[in-house]
Amino acid sequence: MPMNRPATTVLAAALCLLSGACGSASSGDGDGDDKPSARTTETAASKTGYPVTLENCGRTQTFEKAPRRVVVMNGASVAEVSTLLALGLQDKIVANQQSYGRSEVAGRAAAIKALPTGDIKVNEAYDIPRESMLGLRPDLVLSVTTYGFDQKNGFATREQLEQVGAGSYVSPQGCDDDPSKMTVADSHRLLRDMGKIFDVGDKAEKLIAESEENIAAVSERVKEKTEGEKRPKVMVLFSNMSMGSNDFSSVFAKGIVNDILARAGGANAFENAARTTFADLSKEKVAATDVDALVVIGYNDPDPAAYAKKLFKEFPQWPAARNNTYVTLSDSMYLGPSNDLAVRKIAEMLHPEAF
Repeated sequence: MPMNRPATTVLAAALCLLSGACGSASSGDGDGDDKPSARTTETAASKTGYPVTLENCGRTQTFEKAPRRVVVMNGASVAEVSTLLALGLQDKIVANQQSYGRSEVAGRAAAIKALPTGDIKVNEAYDIPRESMLGLRPDLVLSVTTYGFDQKNGFATREQLEQVGAGSYVSPQGCDDDPSKMTVADSHRLLRDMGKIFDVGDKAEKLIAESEENIAAVSERVKEKTEGEKRPKVMVLFSNMSMGSNDFSSVFAKGIVNDILARAGGANAFENAARTTFADLSKEKVAATDVDALVVIGYNDPDPAAYAKKLFKEFPQWPAARNNTYVTLSDSMYLGPSNDLAVRKIAEMLHPEAF
């Protein structure tokens, strides 16, 4: 990959590969019963301390001590690195490839930028190639899906990592390389699993409890004010990004964004447009849909609000355009430890009377 390739292009390609959503809005969503569980469960471990044994995507791993050389693969995610930072584990990271360039959490974007990268030249799949990975001498490698451990993509496999003494972890709902079923509970599962692996379970449980309490409080306020009312239809998309054949190919149809919207008192305007995480939509389809509000996710975009305003000029018939109803978000809108911030910001946009 040319090293000067635009970051948004890199993310778009990575998201295409991970979600399988580009080029078809009718792809299957991979919900067969015979596939391994995407959730990670503790199978044999003491409540505190080591050893800790986890089953992850059909593989059982035992950790005798806390990992000290962690590599975080890109995977078009910031969930894994943000979770480690939230747990105070930044000193364990020897190479991180994740960044959105923005965050709803004060100081997080700068903290991610300050992490070591391992001076890696990424491969054509926009991530750490096999030989470079092994050269980093990791004892734990994190990937949002199993795509990051696929040999045909030039990556070190989980078996190859195990042979050099490194553990590996695929985030919740990542076993099938399909994030379309993600919910806020998966963000909490990621926190809990990292808490177990690094023996900081108490901190993880505190963060989970705070998140659940914050989300429940917002949802209750919205419910009290909107009982019996129709939920506003929300369009969620990445700013200035194209991933498919149509004008609007970075529009979310499924996944964690729908859970966040529901908890904030909204609904996805394009939920039925695809069975995969992203819909690949024509301008005509977008124009024909009533959009009451807009959520623009900024990925290394210095001005996502400008993109929202551009869309309002393009689709002045939307209720969102007439009422200038939008919010810009980044890492809180996807898998990670800060979903409660997205729930509150969207709820305040959709139901200001409740706050």
